[in-house]
Parts: sequence; structure tokens; C-alpha cells
Amino acid sequence: MRFTPLNDYVLVLHVKVEEKTFGGIIIPDKAKEKPQEGKVVAVGPGRKNRNGDRIAMEVKTGDTVTFGKYAGTEIKIDGVDHIIMKEDEIFCIIG
Repeated sequence: MRFTPLNDYVLVLHVKVEEKTFGGIIIPDKAKEKPQEGKVVAVGPGRKNRNGDRIAMEVKTGDTVTFGKYAGTEIKIDGVDHIIMKEDEIFCIIG
């Protein structure tokens, strides 16, 4: 499915959560925390300022980013969990 975010929205794919602790204990699904790191899948063109000019996005497709625990809205695209969020909800680009 083709998905294109509008304005300053970013589509992020969840990063796989480690299923075992360092000591080898397996973590059940219900005890796992929502990943706070993901890979940018698609970005919008950027928001407009008061003059109508586009403000360029700082993140780009392929970036690995961190975000808040309750950031964005979870959606499923082709059966895969993603988060759609505003660029402002992203804390940093990793790497």
C-alpha cells in the first residue's frame, strides 16, 4: 500500500523489541514496553509558515529516530504496526 504523510507528519516503523533480558529471562508480550525507537518510512513535505512557504523536514526516509512513549497514533499498514506522528514529537536522529 502506498502511504504519503501530509504536512509535517512522519510515518515510523517500530523497531523489534528484545525478547530476552541480558540474563536470559524471556519477557512475555504483555510485559514488553512499547518501542521508543523506530525507522522513518515516509515523511511529509513539511509544514507551511505564515507566508505560505514550506519549512523543510529535518528527518528523512531511512533515519532511525527516538520518540516519546505516548507519541503519535498507532496504525497498521499491510498488517505491520507503524506510528504516524508530527516531526515535533521526535527527540533525535540516531546515527
